Amino acid sequence: MSSLSSLVSELQALASETRRKHPDVREAADKSIAILRTVDPASVVIILSTDGPQATELLRPVFMACATKNAKVVAIGMASLQKLISSKAVPPSAVPQIVGILNDCVAHGVDIQLRILQNILGLVTNFPSVHGDLLGDALLLCFKLQESRIAVVSSTAAATLRQLVMFVMDKVVIEDKEDSPQQPVPTTLPDGTNVDLQPSSRDAFSVFEDLCLLANAERPHFLKLDQLHKTFALELIESVMTNYHTLFHRHNELLTLLPHNLCPLLLKCLSERPTLFPLALRATRVVFLILKQFSDRLTAESEIFLMLLVKVAAADPEALGSDGPRPPWMRVLAMEILRGVCADAELMRTLYTLHDQQSSSSQIFTTLLGTLNRLVSEKPALLGLYPQLQTGSTAGHEETYGTAAGMVSATVTGVVGMLAGGDASHGLSTDSGMRVQCIDQLDKAEAPSIPEIYIYLLALQSLTALCNGFSTSILPLYTSILSSESTNGVSPAPAALNLDALPASTPPSTAGILKTTHSMLEAGWPAFLAAHSFLIGTNLSTPLFQDVLGAIGALTQVCGVLGLSTPRDAFLGSLAKLAIPAKVVSSLDNSSGAEVMTPRSSVFADLSASLAGSSVATAPAGLGERNLACLKLFIACAMYLAGSLGKSWYTVLEALQNADYVLEKRALRPSAPTRRGSAVSGLGPTLEHATSTMAQLEHDADIVLAAMHKLFESSKGFEDSSFHDFVLALARLSAEMVAMQAGGGTIGAIPEEAEDESAYASPSSALQADNKPFQRRRVSGIHLSRTLRTGDFGITKLAMVAQLNLHRLVYHSPEVAWDPITSHLLGTLLNPSAPAPIRLQAAETLDTILAAGPKNVTMTPEPARIAVQARVLEVLTKQVTYGSESSSSSTTATEIRRMGLETLKKILETTGHTLLTGWDTIFEMLDSVCKPYGIPPTPLSVVTDISITAPSSPVLSPTTKRRPPSLLAPDKNVQLVRVAFQSLTLVCDFLPQLSPDNLRLCITTIAHYGRQTDTNIALTSAASLLWTVSDSIQSKRTDPAVEPQYSELWMLLLSELLGLCTDFRREVRGGAISTLFRTLQLYGATLSGEIWHQCLWQIVFPVLENITAAMRSPAAAVAEVDNDLDPVTSVDAWSESKILALSSVGSIMNDFLTTKIMTLESFAKAWEVFVGHICDSVLGDHWAVSTAALRSLEKSIQAGNLAHFETFNSQGGTLWTQAWSAIDSIGSAVVSSARPTKSRTPATPRAASEMVQPPPFTQECLLALLDVLLATRSASKKFEHGQEWPLDQLTRMMVVLKAVLTYQSSPDYRPDIDALSPVQANIFKVLESLDLTVPLSPSLVLRDLAEYATLPFLAGFDFEPPTMTSDASVIKTKTTKRVSYIAVSKRAMPWLVELYLQFEDMSQIYADGTLEAVVAAYSIPIKLKYDCPPPSKFGKDPPLWKTATTNFLCVVKSCCPRIKVMAENISDEHVESLWRQVIDVFRGGLLADTTITESLPLDIQNAEENFDQQLVIALETDVVPHIADARVPDPVIVDLAKVLHRASHLHEVDDVPLTPPTDALIRSQTRKPVSVLAGDRAVIGSTVPGKLLPRERWSYWCFDLLFLLCSGVNTDNKAARQRLTVLALPQLIRRCQKVLTSYVADDALRGNMPFPRAREEEILHTLRKLLDLKLWPGAFLAAYAPLPSEAALSLPAIDASLPPSKLIAEAIKRSNRAHLFHLYPVLCDIAAIPRKSVSVWTAAFAPVALNGSDTESSLGGAIAKLLDARQLARAALEEVGLEMGLNVET
Repeated sequence: MSSLSSLVSELQALASETRRKHPDVREAADKSIAILRTVDPASVVIILSTDGPQATELLRPVFMACATKNAKVVAIGMASLQKLISSKAVPPSAVPQIVGILNDCVAHGVDIQLRILQNILGLVTNFPSVHGDLLGDALLLCFKLQESRIAVVSSTAAATLRQLVMFVMDKVVIEDKEDSPQQPVPTTLPDGTNVDLQPSSRDAFSVFEDLCLLANAERPHFLKLDQLHKTFALELIESVMTNYHTLFHRHNELLTLLPHNLCPLLLKCLSERPTLFPLALRATRVVFLILKQFSDRLTAESEIFLMLLVKVAAADPEALGSDGPRPPWMRVLAMEILRGVCADAELMRTLYTLHDQQSSSSQIFTTLLGTLNRLVSEKPALLGLYPQLQTGSTAGHEETYGTAAGMVSATVTGVVGMLAGGDASHGLSTDSGMRVQCIDQLDKAEAPSIPEIYIYLLALQSLTALCNGFSTSILPLYTSILSSESTNGVSPAPAALNLDALPASTPPSTAGILKTTHSMLEAGWPAFLAAHSFLIGTNLSTPLFQDVLGAIGALTQVCGVLGLSTPRDAFLGSLAKLAIPAKVVSSLDNSSGAEVMTPRSSVFADLSASLAGSSVATAPAGLGERNLACLKLFIACAMYLAGSLGKSWYTVLEALQNADYVLEKRALRPSAPTRRGSAVSGLGPTLEHATSTMAQLEHDADIVLAAMHKLFESSKGFEDSSFHDFVLALARLSAEMVAMQAGGGTIGAIPEEAEDESAYASPSSALQADNKPFQRRRVSGIHLSRTLRTGDFGITKLAMVAQLNLHRLVYHSPEVAWDPITSHLLGTLLNPSAPAPIRLQAAETLDTILAAGPKNVTMTPEPARIAVQARVLEVLTKQVTYGSESSSSSTTATEIRRMGLETLKKILETTGHTLLTGWDTIFEMLDSVCKPYGIPPTPLSVVTDISITAPSSPVLSPTTKRRPPSLLAPDKNVQLVRVAFQSLTLVCDFLPQLSPDNLRLCITTIAHYGRQTDTNIALTSAASLLWTVSDSIQSKRTDPAVEPQYSELWMLLLSELLGLCTDFRREVRGGAISTLFRTLQLYGATLSGEIWHQCLWQIVFPVLENITAAMRSPAAAVAEVDNDLDPVTSVDAWSESKILALSSVGSIMNDFLTTKIMTLESFAKAWEVFVGHICDSVLGDHWAVSTAALRSLEKSIQAGNLAHFETFNSQGGTLWTQAWSAIDSIGSAVVSSARPTKSRTPATPRAASEMVQPPPFTQECLLALLDVLLATRSASKKFEHGQEWPLDQLTRMMVVLKAVLTYQSSPDYRPDIDALSPVQANIFKVLESLDLTVPLSPSLVLRDLAEYATLPFLAGFDFEPPTMTSDASVIKTKTTKRVSYIAVSKRAMPWLVELYLQFEDMSQIYADGTLEAVVAAYSIPIKLKYDCPPPSKFGKDPPLWKTATTNFLCVVKSCCPRIKVMAENISDEHVESLWRQVIDVFRGGLLADTTITESLPLDIQNAEENFDQQLVIALETDVVPHIADARVPDPVIVDLAKVLHRASHLHEVDDVPLTPPTDALIRSQTRKPVSVLAGDRAVIGSTVPGKLLPRERWSYWCFDLLFLLCSGVNTDNKAARQRLTVLALPQLIRRCQKVLTSYVADDALRGNMPFPRAREEEILHTLRKLLDLKLWPGAFLAAYAPLPSEAALSLPAIDASLPPSKLIAEAIKRSNRAHLFHLYPVLCDIAAIPRKSVSVWTAAFAPVALNGSDTESSLGGAIAKLLDARQLARAALEEVGLEMGLNVET
């Protein structure tokens, strides 16, 4: 065991420490060690904890060590003793000896004293047998050490004492749980009684008694102490009572100590003068524990303490005594205790039961409330004033709020009115308190600094705690009682509790709580109301305001629940005044022109004016955040108490009415930032604060309105009695408001508390005028003015409540809700003195109820249905017949009748099928209001000769902007006509029940209404009703017996429709056109051919002709003028009509062309006329008409394609040829673009025969044209059996397609980046439909597609999209969009490749330049590269240049070998042009600007470079093998070499051509350190590194390809390869010579300065490639010959007569190393550089043949070589020497 080994270690250390000075101790320690080593570790604790020789021997060295005076030895002994005690390895008999030894060691140092405390604690806690005097000695030892002046010892001892005292109490708890009692100890209690206590109980009693005695400076009985600090004793007492208060209740001996020892001590401590803060603080804490835990056991003591605390808090002179006032902190301590008491609701009820309900006891609760009430109002100036809550103004936070404003506020705020004004620097907040409350500052020897305002914060918190305690105690009990009482769940609006008749299941404890709380509130609500009303008007912070407001709400709800109606109404009234101040509503009324003056308000106005002066500005009143918070709580309380308000509903609804009025007016005003939110005290609200607060206020206002709405919605859950009270209150409130707003000035007042409900159930009696002015003051404190408001609140809410409770109105007794509601509404709407808006509102509400009533009884039994219908019709009759006898009824009366007719219409709509009688009455009512309009019907002659004349009476023109109907219209009967017509429409639903005579009357009536001035009535008659009648007639024509009669009716109907097709109103003619063609379309299948012939020539075509003539007439054009309309987005009225007619004709053609019309003998003539109408409409009318015309033609052609084979063979040719002629004519207009850039406005007058240019074609129109083209091609192929059009027709079609694609005058282009626009897609669809087997058609298509591919770069353009507003006052900002053709290019480029590969063996595309056009199409995007427009807006399409590159390489791969194969069919000019075009594309790709890629990530740069590598690869594999063909001119090949030369540059250089040097120039070259001659110009050295071009790898690829062109390694097609080398070699020599000469010149200047990396690599790469290059023999000489190509084929022989030097030079120039001989001077310069030249490590598997010593190292399997420029130059010179015949090795 670890403790045993640790003990052995301690004993060994003890033996080692005492071996010299204390041999006896060492000997005893050795003996103990020997004992421990011989004992079994598992049983050592058992052996040592029992009395025996081994235990004695083991403890001896420890005791001997503690007895020495050596501190170190004593410390070791203490440590050993601690190990033994913690392991419980000490026999009980040794415990007293240990205590004595510890007592003897107290005189040692701090470490020893701390060890003593540890051992004491372990000894008492590990050995429960420590009782009595032994325990007292242990505690005494701790008390002594606690008196030490050493802080660590004193504090440790105090903590140890606390633990020991707590352990003593714990032992009592353990002792109580044990079943085997110990030997009792006789004990005498303070009251003289003797009891026998258990040992632990005796210890606890003795310790607690001595603590009380010591705290009272008396001599203890148990502890042998002379004195103890009172504060420490009280702290120990508090700890015991806090943790073991239940123990006191179980042990009477402990409880006896409280009244006999502790309570006198506490009274003495609190009564001593001067009062010491530490002592009073601790005494107060103990008093709080007595009150909280022992009030029921110590009744008298708790009463004394509570009254003392209350008097101290109130600064009662009686509590002050003769020694003067107590210190302020004493009041604070008392208030903190009282706050804790108030927060315990159960304690407060207990105190109330024990004291207030006892006649012999003090009235503690009421005294406490009175004290708190007086305390909060003790210093009102210190709390400040928040005027906005009372007056709706923020003046209290502004400098202008002075003495006058304060005096005005005094009338509503009580004692606060004595203030001079609200100061923003004063107020109460949570910051007003202390960070640590005073009662918790145990570490303070002196009283802390306490804010003066802190005590008022405590009072506020005490009051709110009391209220919250009531709420948390009562409301859950209320809910539980309701839940247990109801079997269907808790009612949404339950009634208040009747405490005298509680449910039998209510527990007695619950009943006691309810009754006690009822008594408390009944006794204390006036104090609560006064205190909270004062506090809420002070300058509280937001959290405190919420606490106070919540307390008011809690009191309101608890009072309502307990049935305390008077307190409930008082609190509700207080909330109403706070929520809606009187000044806010009155200011709104004043602002609307009403003068509200009462005796009281006039006095206030005079007083304010005289005191404040004229210079004081009055801030506008408005609701603030706190007003809205009060309103929210008011609504919440009303909703919670809805079932118990009864007649108090009137007060609630009155306040809600004012709130609704204010909130709807948005009379909100944010409060100014106070000292808590503003950096500068006294300033008004800043703009930023006001903006944010106003937004929050708006949000809160919406929430409040929603809460009000929810309150009225909750009426669904009311019981019938509650709902009856609610409805009566609403009706009474509405009646009073109506009476106050009625004219005449003297309106009778309604009694405020009417006992008879009929006083407001029948409001007509309340509206009678009398001689008394209506001046009753409202509950919210305002005088309601006579200002006409927008509507009556009561009526509005009655409507809402009625709708929500419709089931109650219909099925419950009429006395509950139906009679009060309907009688009030009828009385209001029938009262002529009531304001007209309110009468109309009442009528609307009544009609809503009446219309909904019958609808809810359709499935009920017949008696109930009859009763409801009787009630509804009885009320409706009174409304509809009101004023019907008068010939000159008022506008309001007419409107009321109209609303009644509307209700009748609704009843017919919903329950008309259930009416058994009454049709005669309905027809009579309709007939009574219908007055015919005196315009004769349109004659049928207008079909052939239309003439538009002005009507005989003034009417609105089609373009006149209509206004909503006014109630003051001259012809009041018009409104009734409109409503009656709606009812007539409903009658048409019952047409199957009408006889033929009734149908004829119906048609005549509908036609009569169709000629009314009201356009809607006329339109409905022309379109809807006549169609309904037509359908009914046709359904009856099936009977042969009555067919002639009904056919005659149908023809009459068609005649009426035909006359209305050219009505001067667009709506009417539109309805007539629709109805006419729908009739033909629906019943056309039943018509014979003869009837169809008549319909076409006498109805269909005349409709188009007449509409066209009418719309092109000057009168129609002038009537349609509207310059504010955008010509693109707007369509004039006549155009709309023609669009409808064309669409309808197209539908007729689509349905009946193949079955009826094509079988007519006159089809060819009819089709020609029809297509002529289409073409004329497209070229001469608005774009919308053009589109509709083309769509009509498309539908007709598509229908013709479906014709039967025989029918189509006979008529198909006519069908498609006429259509193609129309397309050609329209296409000519598109191609010529001979039209204005701006569309002709509808106001432009023109005659029907006047030739004008058509407006621009829109994209929709062009799309329709393409669809017609597709349909025409389909028809032609069907007629021609799949044969394609001839080439000239295809060419014409391609011209039209190109013109459509590039048309630039449309105003409505679609986006064409990510996808093709519809027009573009259709063009490609047409192209895909072409049969390219027609000769020359592939070239035609390929050329056009090539041109399409270049459109994004050559033909893109910007346009202004049309504006969508017709308001001329709106400034139309110009925005531009772009037609990009990007999608066209993306579609055309790959298709070009497909088509070329399809026809690659066709020589025609090579011979006529088609392939050149294809290649040229790819050139532009490849050259632009990164400057190309984005390929997509939302997708991730590859860039256009990549698409072009990929497709171009496909073309090149295929075309290069075929150019030679088809040489016989291709001219030399086309060959050269084609190759030049190919090289031009490669030039664009190789030399494109790639600077932008430097800003891209490295992986993207590599990907881009790898993609471009395809160009180099294609050059090498596809171009180089074929470009040297004999038919390719030399300049073309030289261009390719120049391109590679330029693309291989790594740095930006001045590309000046270098001419090959002559021999004389070589001999005359002189070595200069700064300049080197290169050809005919000097290369000047420089130390500037030069700008590195992007894509270093790319340059090397091109450089290597240039070397490859000049290399002789490829032996295939030798002659072509030699020619290619000869033509490309000069560019390679120039490139290499530039690198080497620049290096020599720069090296002379740079000295030891290293070259940049890229420069070094370029030099070494050039030297190595030159060293590896082997030319074709004679290539160098031929390259600089006058005719290089001819010289490449045959060089002249060497002239042997030349001098030796020239002979050698001539021979070397013919060798494959001639390029090295040409560069001999610069190579010599490099080889002769004295300094270390540029070098690089390279890995090679074969060594480089270089003379001299090389630095080599092993690199894997390869050999690493360090190469530098000098070595490579020398190797090149050696190669020159070998070519000259020199043996370099020798």
